[in-house]
Amino acid sequence: MARAPSTRRPVRAQPSRIHGDVKGGRRTWEAVYSLVRAIPHGRVMTYGQIAGLLGNLLSPKAVGWAMHTCPDDVPWHRVVNASGACSTERRGDMPPGLQRARLEAEGVDFRLDGTLDLARWRWEPTASPVSLRGLGRRRSRREG
Repeated sequence: MARAPSTRRPVRAQPSRIHGDVKGGRRTWEAVYSLVRAIPHGRVMTYGQIAGLLGNLLSPKAVGWAMHTCPDDVPWHRVVNASGACSTERRGDMPPGLQRARLEAEGVDFRLDGTLDLARWRWEPTASPVSLRGLGRRRSRREG
């Protein structure tokens, strides 16, 4: 019995997207940190927004992992989840309310439900403040 031809579209190759630890991926983490350092005082970005500005080479969750290990000079508190809420409340190694307190000290207002108005507080850079050159491509053995 002959099979009917498939009506499915062919799957296009997508660039590799990182969801977890990045082997030798310090450059990728540094791109996240550079972008977060550029967020102005009293403004925020979301994990997904950062992932998108980095060409979706990282998932929003991986951006969160990068923030978990960020250097001291990175304003980690300016990154919130897609709902405008603080995601650090679920972490046992961080005092409850710390992220919110830091944002409030910068003038950011929260609603009664604990979220902030992303339409008001989200920072949308007009151009990418970080270079994406070299990110997402695998190095050949000759390169190191």
